[in-house]
Formats: sequence, structure tokens, C-alpha cells
Amino acid sequence: MTQTIAPRVRMLVLLFLAVTGALLAGAAPASAHAALTGSDPAQGVVVDKAPTQVSLTFSETVSMNDDSLRVLDPKGTRVDTGKPSEISGTTYAVQLHSGLPDGTYTVTYQVVSADSHPVAGAYTFSIGSPSKTSVSVSDQAAGGGVVGWLYGFGRYASYAGFIVMTGGAAFVLACWQRGTGVQVLQRLIVSGWVTMTAATLFLLLLRGSYTSSGKVGDVFDLDLLGEVLQTKTGAALVSRLLLLAAAALFIAVLFGAYDKREGEEKRDLTFGLAIGGTVVAAGLAASWAMAEHASTGLQPGIAMPVDVLHLLAVATWLGGLTTLLVALYRAPADRPVEAPAVRRFSRLAFGSVLVVVATGTYQSWRQLGSWSAFTDTRYGQLLLLKIGLVALLVGVAWISRRWTARVADTTTEEAVRESVPEKERVTASAGTTDTAKETSGDAEPGSASAKRAAQLARQQAAVDATRQKRLRDSDTHRFGLRRSVLAEAGVAVVVLAVTTVLTSTEPGRTEQDAAAANRASSSSSSSAGDSASGALTLDMSFDTGGTDGKGVVSVDLDPARTGANEMHVYVTRPNGRAFDVPEVKVAFTLEAKDIGPLPVVPDHITTGHWSANGVQIPMAGEWEISVSVRTSDIDQVTVSKNAQIG
Repeated sequence: MTQTIAPRVRMLVLLFLAVTGALLAGAAPASAHAALTGSDPAQGVVVDKAPTQVSLTFSETVSMNDDSLRVLDPKGTRVDTGKPSEISGTTYAVQLHSGLPDGTYTVTYQVVSADSHPVAGAYTFSIGSPSKTSVSVSDQAAGGGVVGWLYGFGRYASYAGFIVMTGGAAFVLACWQRGTGVQVLQRLIVSGWVTMTAATLFLLLLRGSYTSSGKVGDVFDLDLLGEVLQTKTGAALVSRLLLLAAAALFIAVLFGAYDKREGEEKRDLTFGLAIGGTVVAAGLAASWAMAEHASTGLQPGIAMPVDVLHLLAVATWLGGLTTLLVALYRAPADRPVEAPAVRRFSRLAFGSVLVVVATGTYQSWRQLGSWSAFTDTRYGQLLLLKIGLVALLVGVAWISRRWTARVADTTTEEAVRESVPEKERVTASAGTTDTAKETSGDAEPGSASAKRAAQLARQQAAVDATRQKRLRDSDTHRFGLRRSVLAEAGVAVVVLAVTTVLTSTEPGRTEQDAAAANRASSSSSSSAGDSASGALTLDMSFDTGGTDGKGVVSVDLDPARTGANEMHVYVTRPNGRAFDVPEVKVAFTLEAKDIGPLPVVPDHITTGHWSANGVQIPMAGEWEISVSVRTSDIDQVTVSKNAQIG
């Protein structure tokens, strides 16, 4: 049995690394929790007169600096003046130079949402008539690259450290107080504290670069660090460090003075540690709740305490589970974890699961808002995955509870007495004693006889420990419990990884609201264009089946009459955010007159925007407009719509 422990632990560590890497690598570079819901001028619009300012409206309040909102002319030169200012509520504006010439202008923004996540994007509008532009803006700049990956790993480590430290301390204090003297549990809980402390410092250093430049070299920029300390997230991280100092004192007392107390003194100290530990743990959980999802959106006054309860319940369940696993595999043979302790944890874990389900249901309703968001948004899809994993975890936990009920409430000494005949134990003990006496006699310390006696004593101790471990491991019920708890821990690692990605993903409610606002904006702008100049706008959804294969392609044709026309093609994600694809082609077909297809290959202007001038429509009629979108070397689809032209 001993030989199987190391491979299983290694397998668990490899699973941890594999899932973490896969999920963090698959995470979007910047998860925008404050979505752009409106702009003036609107995306893609052509205005006759140069505007005096550009304003953006977000789904929630955001934080800005001097470079958060920029407007660039076709050559890439900034034409905005002064700092961005808040107009009202969630609308922000920047002033423009007067007398701007005709052409296509690019608006870029990079802000920090109220729930601490960076938001970045860009779009174009034109004055007079569209033109070519040399501006090339990445779809997502903030929160990506190496710094974004490191920040995601730091978040995972901080969650893992909190769970191990909090859940481990709760397991020892509430379920197995004898465990305070077990060194392997001491090292486990202390390692949780060290991991969380190091991760918090790591996040504090990364925060400035994560929300601005994304450059590794800016991690140690003291000016950026000073700006971070003035933000809500910076204050939360500093508060977390202060609370970790209090947690260090709690751990020192738990494994120091508490382990030495007996009777009434120990009961009094247990009560004090329980109260103090709960306060510190709740404070640490609040450092997340007060700076992230729960602090914004619907019902923040209810959502924040619910989030604290959710985190505490998860830590008690999964952290206690980790501690139980270590105790079952690594506790010394003379101090195995007893069945009453396992049963107490089973009841504690069951209560924690109920709290997790109740608080998780409320959080899901708050973040999704509709059933369709489960399948139509990335947040909903991740949430479905998490729900499935939690259901699997509960199923394995039910198996563990069955094994817990079967574990014999016997000590190692009783197991030895039942398994080894009394005569054999007495003979072995007597033989060892006699041998030691004969060997040592009146030998001087340091003599050969004394060394021989010490060697025999060590050998006998090793034999006794091996026998006790073999007898402990021969308990089939305890062996079954170990395997089921190990399976629980493996699933819990995956759940934690999914949760980490989920907390950095745009909530489904926000994503759907932003998409609806963008559709409404497009409809109103196209209606205005139709009434003014007869322009035609067609929106077509596409799905190539590959990575980033879903989206909407919009074709604007102006004036949508026979002769020369100006065409603009926009490609956006389902949530309305512009993004680039390798190739876009358009074709016009008039089947009634057997004309076409007439191919048009538009020029790439900026992110998600293509344009072509002088598109010739030879005669009026019901034209089929087909758009071929290629999202990779092999993933391509053609979508089409009919429209009256001329």
C-alpha cells in the first residue's frame, strides 16, 4: 500500500497542473465585465459634420486614466484633447480637435470595470466618407499575454491557499483535535497560508501591468503600484495581507498552545479559536466579495454576504476534504484519524454542500438572468460544466459517506491485539527486552554494546511501525474510504480550476445586455441611414464550427442603388464585440436575370471592418448577397440574404 501512495499523489498533482494550464490557456485574454452598450458617434456610422467629442456608454461604472479613451485619425495620430470625463452615470467622453478632415477614425478604449476586470476594444466611424486607415488595434489588449496568464495563475493559487488553510484549520478544530499534533497536517495548513500570502503579493505586483500595458517589464513599476494601491482591488489585496497576518497568529496558537492544553482550558481555547478563526476567514472571503462580481450589478447588498458564505462553505468542504485525504494517507501509524472524526467531517461537509448549492443557485440567477444564457454565453457554458462537476463531486462524496459508516471505530493498539496472538506479542516483547538488556548490560555510553542496543531498539521500532501500518492499511473499509476521498480531491481540483476561469469571465447577463444594446444601436443607425440615403444593412449570423467560429457579419451598402456603391463589412462576436478573421469575400447574384455571382473582395480597414468602393450594381432587382467568412485555414462558411437593390 505504501508504494501506491506516491504515484497517486503524483497523479493528483499532474491533474492539477494539466487542468490549470488548459483552462488558463483557454481563457479569453481580457474578460470584459463592463460591456460597451453604446457610443456616439456609433460604430461604422458616416457623419456629415465632424463631432466635437466621442462618448462611450458602458453597462456599469468604470475607472479611467489619461489614456483610457483615444481617438486616432487615418494615419494613427491622436485627435482627442484632455482627459476623459464622466458625463453621467456610465457614460464617458473625450473632446476632439476642431475642424477634423474627412476620413475614417478609430476609437480605442481600455478601462477597468467596477468588478476589477480590464475592458478593452475599438471601433471606427467616418466623417464625410470612409477612407483607408493605417491604424491596427488588437481586439483585446488589456489582461492578455504572459501577464494575463500569470495573473490567472495567481488567482488560482490564492483560492487554493485559502481553501487549504481555512478548510484544514476547520477540520482540525471541529473534527479531529488530536490532529494538531500531526506534523503532516501542520505542514499542509502552513503551506496553504504561505501559498495564499505569496499569491496575494504576486497579484499586487502584477495588477498595474495587468490592467494597463500588459508588459512584463512594468510589473515592478512603482508608479503603477502606487496607482493600484488607490483602487478598490488594491485596497482589497492589502486588506487580505493584513488578515493573513492575523491568520498566522491563529495557526501559531492552534499548533502551539492549543495542542498542549487539556480539559477545561482546551475547551475554552477551542471556543476562542473558533470565533477568531471564523472572523478572520470571513474577512479573507470578503476581500474577494467586495472587489469582484458580487460588488456590482443586481442586489450587491445581498450578493456580497452570500458570496462570503459561498466561499466559506467551499473552503470548509474542499479544504477539509484535502486535509482528510492527507490524514488518511500520511498520518503516523500510532495516531491514525479515528472514525468519529471522519463522521464529524461527513456531517460538516454535508452542511457545507447545502450552503454551496443554495448560494450557488442565487449567484447563477444573478449572473445569468435567463435560461438562454446557459448555452448562448461563455459564462453559462462554464457554469454548466461546473454544475456537472459539482454533481459528480456530490456523488463521489455520497460514496465516501457510505465508507465512513463502515469504518471500524478501533485504535491501532486494538487492531494489533486482535491480529497478533497474545503469546506472540509477549514473546516478541520479552525477546526484544532481553536482547537489549543482554546487549547493553552495564556498557559505557558510546561503547560497541551500547551502540548495538540502540540499533536493536531502532530496528524493533521500525518493525512495530511497519506492522501497525500494515494492519491499518488492511482495513478494507478504510482503504475504500481513502480511494473515494482521493477521487473527490481529484474532481475538486478540476472544480477549482473551472471556478477560477469563471470568476474572470464576463457574466451572461452582462454579455446578453450588451449584445441587445448593440443590436438596437445597429438597427437605429441603419434605420436613420435608410431614411436619409437609402442605405441597406444586412446582418447574418455565421458558425464555421472552429475556434472563434461564431459571430455576426453585417453588410452596409450605400446608396443601395444601381451604379457605384460603397460597401462596408463588419464582423462581430455574438456579444457585439468586433474581431478579425483571416478572410471575408462578398458576392452579388441576381437569379431572375441570370447575373452573377459578381465577386467583391473588400479591403481590411481595422479590427472587424472591411470596405470596398465603387461596387457596381448593373440593374435593380432582388439580389442575393452572399458573404464567405473564413476563421482559420480550414474553417469557412458562406451565409446569404436577399435584398431589394435599386
